[in-house]
Amino acid sequence: MKIGLIVNPRSRKNARDPGAAGRLEAQLGSAGMLRQTRTRGEVAAIAREFRDAGVDVLALAGGDGTTHVTLTGFLREYGDAKLPAIALLRGGTMNTVANSIGVPRGNPESLLARLLRMRERGKTPTVTERHAILLGAGAGEHAGFLFGAGVVHGFLAEYYRGGQPSPLVAVQTLVRGVASAAIGGETIRRMARPFRGSVVVDGETWPCRDYLTVTGGAVDQIGLGFRPFPRASERPGSFQLLGIHASPFGFSLELPQVFRGRPLSAETAHDALTTHARLEPVDSPLDYMIDGDLHSCDGPLDVRSGPAIRLLV
Repeated sequence: MKIGLIVNPRSRKNARDPGAAGRLEAQLGSAGMLRQTRTRGEVAAIAREFRDAGVDVLALAGGDGTTHVTLTGFLREYGDAKLPAIALLRGGTMNTVANSIGVPRGNPESLLARLLRMRERGKTPTVTERHAILLGAGAGEHAGFLFGAGVVHGFLAEYYRGGQPSPLVAVQTLVRGVASAAIGGETIRRMARPFRGSVVVDGETWPCRDYLTVTGGAVDQIGLGFRPFPRASERPGSFQLLGIHASPFGFSLELPQVFRGRPLSAETAHDALTTHARLEPVDSPLDYMIDGDLHSCDGPLDVRSGPAIRLLV
C-alpha cells in the first residue's frame, strides 16, 4: 500500500495548526509521499506524480471542498485509468462525506495512524463505493458527491457570510433561517432564493416552477446530520435527486423528518433515483454548490453519475 497524502493548508484545522503538514509527513515516513495544495492549479501536477509513482491510496487531509477539488483534478488527469482508493482524513470545516460513509471521528494524524497500522499488519481497509456526481458548467466539469441549487446554495452563501466557518456558525445560520421563515423575514428571502425553471430526469420533465431547491447526493447526508438522500446508495451508479417545492416555512416543519432520513411526501418534493438530470433555468446565472463549493453557470446544467470511487472507511 503506497500512500499519496494531500494536505490542504487552508482547510479549517490545518489553517489553525501550520505545523500539521510537517508532523503528517514525519508520520508517513517511507510509506508514501506528502504534497500540499495551495491552489487548484497544483492538483493536476500532483495527480500525474502520484499516478507515475503507483500510489494505491490517496489520503486527503481536508474537508469536503478539498475532496471535490482533488477528485475533479485527479479524474481529469487519470482519464479512464482507475483512481487510487481514497482515504478521507477529515481536517475541514465540513466533513460531510466522511460522516456519511462512516469514517471514524478523529483528526488527520489519528486517522493516518489507523491507516498506517493496518498497512504494517497487512490488513485491507474496508472499502465502500460511491459514484461521483459530475456537473457540466461553463468553467468545465466538476466532480463531487453532493450538489444543490436554490436554498442549498443560499444557505451556504449565508453561512460563509456569517464569519469564520465552523459547525457552530452552521447551526446559528440554520436557526436564523428557520426563525426568519416563520415571519417571512429578509434573511430567509435572501437565503431561499428559489431555482426557477424545469428539470429533465430520465426523459420526464418536472414542471417549470419555483423550487426551494433542486438537490442531489451520492451520499445520504448533506451536513449537520441531516439525511435528505437515504436512497442514495440504493441503486449502484445512481444518485438521489430531489426537487423540493414546499414554501420555506413549510419545509422547515419537515426538517425533523429529514434529520431522521425519512422520505419527503409527494406534496413536498419530486424524488428520483437517476443517472442524469438537466436543470433548465428560466433566468441566468444558475447558482449552485458542489461539496460545499459555490459556483455559477449560464444556461442549462447537466448533472450525471460518474465513475465509481473507492472510499476507505
